[in-house]
Amino acid sequence: MSSQTTESTAVPRDFESLRSTIIERKNIMPKRLAQVAAFALANPDEVAFGTTASIASAAEVQPSTLVRLAHHLGYEGFSDLQSIFRERLRDRAPSYEERLARLEMATGIDEDTTILSGFISAASQSVNRLAATIDPSLFVKALDILAPAETIYLIAKRRAYPLTAHMSYACSKLGIRHQIVASPNGVDPEIVQFAGSRDAALAVSFSPYAAESISQAALLAERGVPLVAITDSAFSPLAAHARCWFEIAEADFAGFRSLSASMALMMALPVAIAERRRKRSMQKSKKGKME
Repeated sequence: MSSQTTESTAVPRDFESLRSTIIERKNIMPKRLAQVAAFALANPDEVAFGTTASIASAAEVQPSTLVRLAHHLGYEGFSDLQSIFRERLRDRAPSYEERLARLEMATGIDEDTTILSGFISAASQSVNRLAATIDPSLFVKALDILAPAETIYLIAKRRAYPLTAHMSYACSKLGIRHQIVASPNGVDPEIVQFAGSRDAALAVSFSPYAAESISQAALLAERGVPLVAITDSAFSPLAAHARCWFEIAEADFAGFRSLSASMALMMALPVAIAERRRKRSMQKSKKGKME
């Protein structure tokens, strides 16, 4: 029996099953297949609407690579694989992307107001998507890692930096010991060296991934520091170093990506950590009085 026939017995017939299959096989996929698979998961609407040529161009591969990926996953051809992405669109409620498209085509609307409405809609879409897809048990697992830590190291560069800046502010107000890895004098690698196994780290990076954030995350993982990551794809290099990671797909308006969903998560984490610690302190105090 050929490998293709073996795979075809378990061909994913819905998007979530397809996504799970790709994630399971990502480490054994040939480089180009992994590249286009990562693009497909990060841009499912573009795969649903696009042509073979346009998708291949956007993913920076040859059109034949799309066919090879489809066969690798057990599908008869790329159109068979693409049907899973189209079915995903039919199953979901009308998206904010569609509303944005109608907004762009509207006439008689002030351009400045249109821009504001577009960003508000993109922010709403991001938060709604997070609410629909986040796994509560994953949030609990992140707290299990971060709440007991002596010091939480916060890592983010470029557009992701505001997320750790806000968490640093919240941690300071809530009495959570932390260290933001963003030194103006370029000693970030030295700061990371202070982290140990009794600490924890939170790293954030989105495509195109910040090389410094990835290298610092790798160094922490090598040192045995448990890492929680926020990123945008199962193929993100951050995911390989994290014990727990969140995949957040932010919507964009005119090419400018929102941070709304990521910020909601970053606002929740320090408050939940503080609450975990408060309850633990109360339990210890109660136990001490009983003894």
